[in-house]
Amino acid sequence: MPSNQNPLGALPARFRRERLLIVGCGDVGLRAAQALGAAPGATPRIRLLALTSSAERRAALRGQGITPLLGNLDQPASLRRLAGLATRVLHLAPPPAEGQAPWWRDPRTQALLRVLRLRGAPVSLVYGSTSGVYGDCGGRRVAETQPTQAHTPRAHRRVDAERLVRHYGRAAHVRTALLRIPGIYAPGREGGTPRERLLRRTPVLAADDDVYTNHIHADDLARACLAALWRGAPQRIYNASDDTQLKMGDYFDLAADLYGLARPPRVPRSTAADELPLMLLSFMSESRRLDNARLKRELRLRLRYPTVAQGLLSK
Repeated sequence: MPSNQNPLGALPARFRRERLLIVGCGDVGLRAAQALGAAPGATPRIRLLALTSSAERRAALRGQGITPLLGNLDQPASLRRLAGLATRVLHLAPPPAEGQAPWWRDPRTQALLRVLRLRGAPVSLVYGSTSGVYGDCGGRRVAETQPTQAHTPRAHRRVDAERLVRHYGRAAHVRTALLRIPGIYAPGREGGTPRERLLRRTPVLAADDDVYTNHIHADDLARACLAALWRGAPQRIYNASDDTQLKMGDYFDLAADLYGLARPPRVPRSTAADELPLMLLSFMSESRRLDNARLKRELRLRLRYPTVAQGLLSK
């Protein structure tokens, strides 16, 4: 797609110079900006702003056609300049790591929303959450109406952030949308493909113990963020997942076959703790299949990479 082509189609004239603030402008945030036409020397219809805590990153953001704003979500006083600045906000910043706050709270989202309440509330706000808020669903297909049952501190902090965002939307009359995001992948993204793990020969669970896993290509996630900003229903939740229905071991087997590498070894759950890192084991303790019908129906998002088989071979 040419860099100046809008993936959402022609926008009404009243939207042409809106101001989109990206908070947490990493790989997915940059892809969203690029999809809206950010490029060196370009003049996008929407003015693109990004919060950054790194002064050294400002030049790189400007080189992408994005205006950098220096501030830190862990230092609320540095955020005051954001008040009334944006007409739409894309919030992709993660909660703090363990040990930096009460284990179940997300003070970063709280700090951002406090500033956005000060004056000139945005029209819409999209928050990038995680599908981990559902917890273990025993491999069942999960729609957005499924109650949350977070099992990890990381997921509990996301549940807290979701609560804050939805309360803000109702109180400030802002159209908020929550994207519950599974594993993000894309060739060229750091850690974005299973290749390194396959080369390390990291084991996966034996078939009888395996769990369902869910995925979304980074480009499709960026497009989902933009669709939710303009098309999301008020205070709505969307599973931002592709159509793939694979167990984790089968996913790595598929990737190995596509790359021409050896399939990973399989181990029973009873011995997995001796061979796998704790973080990886936590992902292997939850099994669910995300239902993405609402994403495609309400946001009218046509996935560019509906399966990982297509996405892993993308450029």
